[in-house]
Amino acid sequence: MTEGNFVDYVKIHASSGNGGKGSVHLHREKYITKGGPDGGDGGRGGHVIVRGNKNLWTLVGFKFQRHFKAGHGGHGSKNRSSGADGEDVYMEVPLGTVFRNSETNEILFEITEEGEERILVEGGMGGRGNWHFKTSTNQTPRYAQSGVKGQEVDIILELKVLADVGLVGFPNAGKSTLLAAITSAKPKIANYEFTTLKPNLGIVQHRDFQSFVMADIPGIIEGAAEGKGLGHYFLRHIERNAMLLFLIPADSNDISKEYEILLDELRRYNPELLDKERLVAISKSDMLDAELMDEMRIELDKDFKDIPYMFISSVSQFGVQELKDRLWKMLNS
Repeated sequence: MTEGNFVDYVKIHASSGNGGKGSVHLHREKYITKGGPDGGDGGRGGHVIVRGNKNLWTLVGFKFQRHFKAGHGGHGSKNRSSGADGEDVYMEVPLGTVFRNSETNEILFEITEEGEERILVEGGMGGRGNWHFKTSTNQTPRYAQSGVKGQEVDIILELKVLADVGLVGFPNAGKSTLLAAITSAKPKIANYEFTTLKPNLGIVQHRDFQSFVMADIPGIIEGAAEGKGLGHYFLRHIERNAMLLFLIPADSNDISKEYEILLDELRRYNPELLDKERLVAISKSDMLDAELMDEMRIELDKDFKDIPYMFISSVSQFGVQELKDRLWKMLNS
């Protein structure tokens, strides 16, 4: 998936169909002069329906089609014949798509399962024909109900990427390099900050044909929760990850401080993110010798008492297999 094709926020306009009118008709037939009312009901207006599709990973299709309009219901006719229901319109969306009312910002629902269907905008009910209204004192009603008009709404679609493991770290921490090393994904890699502009997904192949999904989230900087940098646009994707892998480079001035800054940004965005399982990976460890690594372990054991950590190098593959084993174990514990 190219960066230009990854779209995770769009605004659409959806309108349902009007209900059909009920019929005002009096039965007339040879030898039957006073057959009474037999006007049929109008058909209901078409719904705008949302359906989950696991094969979609982006909302890019909604960049080119932002208006969805369902069909109107048919009018009733004689012999109690009901009008046809209006044609429903289906919108296929990726799993993890959240629907919000654009005026109130209220969350309407979220699509998380393959084939899950929800009615986004209900069609108007069809009007009842005049045969419903006959009584002993009103045997020939000459009126029927009009159909209920459809609704028009502006809806915001937000995609939150569904992945097992979310990579969290500062820009240039080596997240894209790790994703490229252990999956078939081909993220853009360069020696400058904010190389990654959109989340990247990759499938990690584990032992015995087992696998899990890893997401590379654009780098977070201090103040991201308040809108600094690029990472604040993508913090919502971390909400849908089963666990978080914090990536901190070995040449960092203070590994523990970087971890606390990242943790604080997640806390300020959504405190519930801290309930997820976490693992800290010290990346770019190929620049460390055994003696320096032992010295760093002494300090890290003090700072990361309750949080597991390990040293890895995506370039030399040092510790990468152990990392995959550890992630798989934590995901399935």
